[in-house]
Amino acid sequence: MKGLILAGGTGSRLWPNTKATNKHLLPVYDKPLIYYPLATLMLAGIRDIAIISSPNHMPGFRSLFTESQKLGLNLVFIEQKTPAGLPQGISLAQKFLGEDSFAMILGDNIFHGVGMGKSLINLEHSSGAKIFCYNVANPENFGVAQISENKIIRLDEKPKNPITNLAITGLYVFDNDAASLAAPLKPSARGELEITDLLRCYLEKDSLEFEILPRGTAWLDTGTSKSLLDAGNYVRIIEERQASKVACLEEISWRNSWISNAELESIASQCISPDYSDYLVALLR
Repeated sequence: MKGLILAGGTGSRLWPNTKATNKHLLPVYDKPLIYYPLATLMLAGIRDIAIISSPNHMPGFRSLFTESQKLGLNLVFIEQKTPAGLPQGISLAQKFLGEDSFAMILGDNIFHGVGMGKSLINLEHSSGAKIFCYNVANPENFGVAQISENKIIRLDEKPKNPITNLAITGLYVFDNDAASLAAPLKPSARGELEITDLLRCYLEKDSLEFEILPRGTAWLDTGTSKSLLDAGNYVRIIEERQASKVACLEEISWRNSWISNAELESIASQCISPDYSDYLVALLR
């Protein structure tokens, strides 16, 4: 299975923070935002990952992940000249995906919670698609899924009068048919290809599955200044109280046995931040 991270867009709701940089490179406490969705895919055991973003922001991602191979990752970068929806991102990644199924995650989504890794490690999907849902208080701000008798019966994009509180999160699993199903889709009124329309293609084929993320799992969408700050505070509190880092890529690679003790120690010795270096060294003890 491969992975896609959608990290494009203008970040208009975070202006002027995004005037000179991509929003996915902004800090969430002690790490760039892009680390968190990348960590989610890594926890699922995915090593072949494509980051999709605009050409003018691509140098920032390349600079950040100059030595990604030292983490046991195969990162590629795909340019999206004009942001025209998530299905477009899938089409652009068709060559990278080849014949493989894939997990796709929005670059501004953070997932964290007990057992999250165990849940994601079972993402391997031979056919169809799968969505992850989360109970929210404001479903009108999200795409939502209506469930009956343990099956999805309807999908709605930001309904004015939602009849369900199950929001569709920014984490999806697709089989290799996704690109061909996305090809004939037409832009919505806002000029983009909608992920909900692609999911409906699978729903019509009775091949769309779902999983409701359990209570105690955090799903944070960091698209606004307030939500970005909330996410930073959440990560800070977790890290300070548990004495463990959230989305530490080096730790995940090491625990996945993608890098050795000696390689982790080498990475730690090159860290400019003493706190980050000390944390990595402490793992070896």
